[in-house]
Amino acid sequence: MYATTYHKPMSLSEAIELFEGSEDASYLSGGHTLIPTLKSRLAAPQHLIDVRNIPELASSIEVTANKVIIGSATRHHIVASSKEIQAVVPALSGLAGSIGDVQVRHMGTIGGSTANNDPAADYPSAVLSLDATVHTDRREIPAEEYFQGLYTTALEPGEILVRIEFNIPEIAGYAKFRNPASRYSMAAAFVSKHRDGHIRVAITGAGNEGVFRWTEAEERLTESLTAEALEGLTIDPSRMMGDMHAPTDYRAHLVAVMTRRAVQNLGGTHIL
Repeated sequence: MYATTYHKPMSLSEAIELFEGSEDASYLSGGHTLIPTLKSRLAAPQHLIDVRNIPELASSIEVTANKVIIGSATRHHIVASSKEIQAVVPALSGLAGSIGDVQVRHMGTIGGSTANNDPAADYPSAVLSLDATVHTDRREIPAEEYFQGLYTTALEPGEILVRIEFNIPEIAGYAKFRNPASRYSMAAAFVSKHRDGHIRVAITGAGNEGVFRWTEAEERLTESLTAEALEGLTIDPSRMMGDMHAPTDYRAHLVAVMTRRAVQNLGGTHIL
């Protein structure tokens, strides 16, 4: 049994003070990455700082002419059911609705998912494809600089993700192949065409370095935003994760298939 002290700060400054004053602390939001890690003894922080009830991180959604701004404590089911998001980026609400099961969607948060950067998580693909900006208690971080490898981000020790600001695209689509047991992504693609015409394809669940942009697919889709434009395009299996669920060559195949499906379903999602 490992002793852990649970803290429930009511302000951002209190949470930061607790973190800085503790020798070994972790922030806790929805807990769907951290709690399994604790249960498997891969981590044993002495202090858990629950940030879900902090007003500055409040569950919130704001839609402007060009942006969708989501507070980090916003749970997946709220994003999935948001009429405001469905009206401008239905692929984003569809992505949220595909995460885990009902229980996970009612506990997990967008901030926790993005902060942990699990290689099988869904949100990182939307953050990267929609060229989002991650706002923390200290600064603004562009998506291209934020993700830095498996479970690794640009967040510094004690830095808290406050909200995510997504660009509203002209159109976007998401497609995912799920592990039938865990429902985590084995390969997924978020494809977006931005209002300035550029295409961004972000792949999650498959890369051995975590979420990444598939630039070769972007080049093909810039010429023609059709699934046919991707025919014959493959990705190097050496870039893929290989495990008991899927070898590298199978994940490479899934990436190509899911990218085509995302294009075929622009304006929504396709979940297998």
